[in-house]
Amino acid sequence: MKVTRLLTSFCAFALVPGAAAGGLMAAAPAAAAAQPTLVAVTATHHGAEDRMVFRFRGGLPASQTAQYVDQLVADGSGKVIPVAGRATLQVSFHNVVAHDAAGSTAPARKAYRLPNAMLSVRSGDFEGVVTYGIGLAKRTQFHLTTLQNPSRVVVHIGAAFRTVPRKLWLFDRQAFLANTPPFFVPRLRPVIPGTPATGLMDRLFAGALPLERSSGLRTLRSGAAGFAIRSIADGVARVQLTGGCSSGGSTVTIAGEIMPTLRQLGTVDWVKIYDPAGHTEHPLGHQDSIPACLEP
Repeated sequence: MKVTRLLTSFCAFALVPGAAAGGLMAAAPAAAAAQPTLVAVTATHHGAEDRMVFRFRGGLPASQTAQYVDQLVADGSGKVIPVAGRATLQVSFHNVVAHDAAGSTAPARKAYRLPNAMLSVRSGDFEGVVTYGIGLAKRTQFHLTTLQNPSRVVVHIGAAFRTVPRKLWLFDRQAFLANTPPFFVPRLRPVIPGTPATGLMDRLFAGALPLERSSGLRTLRSGAAGFAIRSIADGVARVQLTGGCSSGGSTVTIAGEIMPTLRQLGTVDWVKIYDPAGHTEHPLGHQDSIPACLEP
C-alpha cells in the first residue's frame, strides 16, 4: 500500500506540465503587451484652427506632450532637423512605436496646404517614444485632445489670421526626364499678407504636397537646409541659402524655384541668391544672380 501511494505521487508529478527539476513549476513567460502603433498623420482646417491628427492602431499612447522648441533634435543621434516655418511645435507620444517588422507605419515627412500648419516631420521613433515637429507659419496657442474608435490624438493649432493664395514654383521631375519644358510649375499656397516673401520661401522648403509628389513634383533644395531674406529693396530680392549649396552638376537647381516664386511679388523684379558664405556671382546691379555653387 505504501509503495502504491509513492508510485501514484511520482506519476502525478511526472504528468504536471512544465515541472522543473527539484519539483518546482517553471513559470511560463508573460506575453509582452503590444505597444500602440502610429499608422497615419493627417491635417485639416476647421474654423479658426488647424488640426493635426495622429491615428494609432492598438490603443492610445500612455501619454502625449507638446511644446514649442527652438530646434527639432533627432532622438538618439542629437542631430538638428531643419523644419520649415516661423515656429516649431514638438509633439511626443509615449509607449508607442511608428514601425513594424516591415518598416515605418506612418509618414516621416508630410507637407500641408493649411493656413498655419505647413509641415510635419518625424524626429524620433526611439525606445517607445515617437516625436514629430510641426512647422508653422505663425506661433499661436494650441491644445491636445484624444478620440477613440479609432484611437487618435488631435493637436488643435490656432489659425485665426488672414492668408492670401500665392504661387509657389516646384520642380517637375517627369517633365525634366522627358525633356519637355517647362521644368518648374506653379502651385498655390496660403501665405500671410504682411510677409509674403518669407511665407513663400517657408512653403518652398516645406516641400510638395502628397498629391503633388504622386504626380512627380518635388522641391529641389540643392543641398540647402533653409534660407534668410537679406533684403528686398529697389526691385531686388536678396536671398541667402543656409546649411549647404550644390547643383550636383545639374542644370536645374533651387534657383529655378526661387526666382519665379519671388518675382511674382509686386516689389521684386530681380532675384539674387547667395551661398551660405554670403557670395553670389553678380551682387550689384539690376539683374538676377546665383552663386557659383549652383552652376552646373
